[in-house]
Amino acid sequence: MNKPLRRVAIFCGILILALLVRVNWVQYAQADKLKTHKDNRRVLVERYAHPRGDIVVDGKAITGSVEAKSGDLKYKRTYKDGAMWAPVTGFASQVYGATQLESIHDGILTGTDDRLFFDRTLSLFTGEQKKGGNVVTTLNGDAQRAAFDGLKGKKGAVAALDPRTGKILALASAPSYDPSKISGMGDAEEWKKLDKKVNPDDPSLNRALRQTYPPGSTFKVVTAAAALEHEKYPDIDAATDSPFPWKLPQSSTLLPNDGNHPCENASLRVALQWSCNTVFGKIGSDLGREKMQETAEKFGFNSEQFTPVRSNASVWPKEMNPPSTALSAIGQFETAATPLQMAMVTAAIANDGKLMQPYMVDKLTDPNLDVIKQTDPVEMSRPLSADNAQKVQQMMETVVKDGTGKNAQINGVTVGGKTGTAQHGINNDKNPYAWFISYAKTDKGSPVAVAVVVEDSEAARGDISGGGLAAPIAKSVMEAVLDRSK
Repeated sequence: MNKPLRRVAIFCGILILALLVRVNWVQYAQADKLKTHKDNRRVLVERYAHPRGDIVVDGKAITGSVEAKSGDLKYKRTYKDGAMWAPVTGFASQVYGATQLESIHDGILTGTDDRLFFDRTLSLFTGEQKKGGNVVTTLNGDAQRAAFDGLKGKKGAVAALDPRTGKILALASAPSYDPSKISGMGDAEEWKKLDKKVNPDDPSLNRALRQTYPPGSTFKVVTAAAALEHEKYPDIDAATDSPFPWKLPQSSTLLPNDGNHPCENASLRVALQWSCNTVFGKIGSDLGREKMQETAEKFGFNSEQFTPVRSNASVWPKEMNPPSTALSAIGQFETAATPLQMAMVTAAIANDGKLMQPYMVDKLTDPNLDVIKQTDPVEMSRPLSADNAQKVQQMMETVVKDGTGKNAQINGVTVGGKTGTAQHGINNDKNPYAWFISYAKTDKGSPVAVAVVVEDSEAARGDISGGGLAAPIAKSVMEAVLDRSK
């Protein structure tokens, strides 16, 4: 080969090598970046070229797909009872992306997950339309309906668990929104309605998981557990060292009680029955911040929860002075909890001290309904011993039988509960939040624990109470679960 031809051949070889390097760089090193690039519409077109798999409750799909009337995205998402299930499903939108289960399990639902490789490959040979897999939830449709209906006309949330497994049975938030209305193109006006600046009620906020509230007196069950676990008062019927009136430590401020109840030196049982601030405030002060924090964190405070949808971390303040510790022990100061967190507290007590990890996805299946992944119950912690848990159960059952929680009574069923009316606003200048936590117990154990919070700004201030507003909702959710388990 003469010299000019050799140079041309070498130059062409270098060009081919450069091309191969570039192709491999683009296909492998930059594949993920290009795949997720905002201007790569081919990926979006493929994403909506076939129906999504479904999210399933009680063996029935609560989602679907229909052909879009216009545009190059063929299918869009639909929802059955969308507003009721939005706190569970989230949304899948051709314009605004996806949230919650729709986002977390997007690969399964669209069929792009690596675990569905065989199904995708098979469809190439059979010519069948590509299909997504399914997300089978732990939700109880009757309990969800009871929670959603109970919150109608109100602002608030409900979380219900199976204490024995950690399965989430209900997860409701109000006001809500219909994700079907923002799933396609041309839904900009509906999307604007979800903007908090336009709608202060913030209907897209998942209050059951993402909103922390002052838990008020419902937190007293945590303080009672701490008193038992740290052997401050091992006998729930013995008198406590709780004078009335009682001044906050390092302060001249007297801690008041709500109503004229027998709170002076009251036993733990009586103090919970009548929600005595002085008793539980002094217990928190006597135990101190660190011991209270130890118990609160065993219940899940100060940690995010993943259900798999992320829940905000509930808060037990790590830095505070003695008077703030006393206020935190009765659910005030900076103590804050999600409804899921307070359902977890209740579930641990109902399950004899064993807290199970909460979860809402039972299994993932392929398009042929073969199981890809099954969720098994996992123990999260032991906030209190079985003996002490049963003591708190006795206290909570007294609250429902003879105290402030009578509206949660169910004929023939043992119910334990705790009411709460939590301060709201600067110097408590806004209407308080109404709380109720409870569990139902049969001879087969406790199949349900519930937390309800109502932030009802329209009600007269004097009419707001956990027993009046929240307890009836908790009762209806418990009844729905009990009816199913018969």
